[in-house]
Amino acid sequence: MDDSTKNLIQSHIDTNEVCLFMKGTPDAPQCGFSMATSNMLKILEVNYKGINVLESQALREGIKEFSDWPTIPQIYIKGEFIGCLLYTSPSPRD
Repeated sequence: MDDSTKNLIQSHIDTNEVCLFMKGTPDAPQCGFSMATSNMLKILEVNYKGINVLESQALREGIKEFSDWPTIPQIYIKGEFIGCLLYTSPSPRD
């Protein structure tokens, strides 16, 4: 990952209390997992920043390297990588 992409990702994380790296936008998600995560945050009335990783291949690949996590969407809260939808929703066993 180049420094420009790394700095862009870090800037988003640093300037937004809740940051969702997703495919598409909160108003127009481009995958089911991004839609489910975005909808969950909206239902919970969480103020968050959605970052569309489809706008840039460097960003799409860079966020995976940045977090060392292979899938999107990814949620950061107060600068900490939380994970993906699997970690933010109740499991079927709960």
